[in-house]
Amino acid sequence: MEARGDWKSIEQIKALDMVDYLAILGYEPVKVRNVNYWYHSPLRGEKTPSFKVNRQLNCWYDHGIGKGGTIIDFGMLYYQCSIAEFLQKMNAGLVLSDPVNLAPKLVRESFSREPTSESKLTIVQEVPLTSISLIRYLQSRCIPIDIARQFCCQVSYQMGGKDYYGIGFKNDAGGYEIRTPFFKASSSPKDITTIINSGKDVLVFEGFSDFLSYKAIGQNQLVANADFVILNSVSFFEKSRPILEQYESIHLYLDHDVTGQKITANALSLSARYKDESHRYAGSKDLNEWLVNNTKPQRKNLKHKLL
Repeated sequence: MEARGDWKSIEQIKALDMVDYLAILGYEPVKVRNVNYWYHSPLRGEKTPSFKVNRQLNCWYDHGIGKGGTIIDFGMLYYQCSIAEFLQKMNAGLVLSDPVNLAPKLVRESFSREPTSESKLTIVQEVPLTSISLIRYLQSRCIPIDIARQFCCQVSYQMGGKDYYGIGFKNDAGGYEIRTPFFKASSSPKDITTIINSGKDVLVFEGFSDFLSYKAIGQNQLVANADFVILNSVSFFEKSRPILEQYESIHLYLDHDVTGQKITANALSLSARYKDESHRYAGSKDLNEWLVNNTKPQRKNLKHKLL
């Protein structure tokens, strides 16, 4: 499993939807009354649901223990850790360690938690994207659902004997890149993804979120019949060169980080057919970050800036 590269601040973590977060942990509401979602408490054993989340305020309250607050307050209780430790968890792929058992007599095995990096990931099923939490995540990244459904699916998978689901992006070898609002992973075999339209130009992206962002920004102004290569890992750039160098022009949309820029510089030294397109999202880490930062309130002016 790969950790997220972008460090989330306290305010960004507080803004994460509490209902979606509980769903990723494996907790579903027993009843919903307007903006109030009622759960059996994740913090202790009980038969009558008394753990409430007000989705409008994005706050929780556990009537059984008389405590409540933000997602950070919940995480500190759930994991019995400091605020610094919880922030570290949330920025290292999130919920990677077992929650502390606050109720020793309660068997918690029925509740899912985020899988650990040591667990083997097995794909169980592939279906169309329908999960509300996954759709909301895509919307938060400014990726239209119709575009996401065209290239992605919803995969159910198992890790460590637990069942999970996420956004799946299939590679050429049959493996998947998997994303949730709180988790980033891939299934074996790992490989690049090629999307062929019999074009003379090819556009290269590090990950599928940048590819989907490009489709969202330029869906009416794409290079005619361009092909696409999504590396799914920058380590696959060398492997992809025999494919890329069959094209007349190779447009690189790689990240503004040391690795991405190093690969871009190396590619430019190999052939004039390589074109560095990262200047189009200058000031942002990658194309998706640029899209998110520029979608509101400047959406009308996006296309001519980037294409």
